[in-house]
Amino acid sequence: MTNIKVIIPAYNEADSIAHVINDIPDIVNEIIVVSNNSTDDTEINAKKAGATILTESNKGYGYACLKGMNYIANQKEKTDIVVFLDGDYSDYPEELNKIVEPIIKDNIDFVIGARVKNLREQGSMTIPQIFGNWLATNLMRLFFNAKFTDLGPFRAIKYNTLLALKMEDKTYGWTVEMQLKALKQKLTYVEIPVNYRNRIGVSKVSGTIKGAIFAGVKILGWIFKYSIKK
Repeated sequence: MTNIKVIIPAYNEADSIAHVINDIPDIVNEIIVVSNNSTDDTEINAKKAGATILTESNKGYGYACLKGMNYIANQKEKTDIVVFLDGDYSDYPEELNKIVEPIIKDNIDFVIGARVKNLREQGSMTIPQIFGNWLATNLMRLFFNAKFTDLGPFRAIKYNTLLALKMEDKTYGWTVEMQLKALKQKLTYVEIPVNYRNRIGVSKVSGTIKGAIFAGVKILGWIFKYSIKK
């Protein structure tokens, strides 16, 4: 049986986190919510919904993901697949089955849930997000002949492959770092179209000018760093 772990970084997602957890399919062995300095009831609500709760005091999406990975690394049982999912209920957790299917059935290394236009709820992605995705994926196509169309956070990867990537970004560059390293290590990857809706609550990244700019700088920084390394 395939052992699947889900890591959900969460910062003040009290209103949404239980919805996310409850919609995750039963094929998942463990749901790990990493509270990244939450000051609301995120941890309480996640625990009531049946998730394992970790806390990460260093603020940053990457910090939270790395905390979850460290927890998995210290478990005795072998993990086969790790799924990353946001805690704001913008993704459809029930689509996890089709995200992991290419790994289980076709031995693909890495799968991204692509937030394609015709499956996005109106207003679910901001103009800076849409432009940033377009720019980042086109630069990756230009520099690395990549076929990515999105930097979507809903993604699955073989656990051993994830370890081999030696992830290091602590903040907003986590997703693009994973994709760039996947290209560098010549991993097999596919994108699966997924539905996407307006999140519950306000985004801490795209919802603020400062967050959007910082995220954009981090993402472009990783791309140009790797284009020079090439």
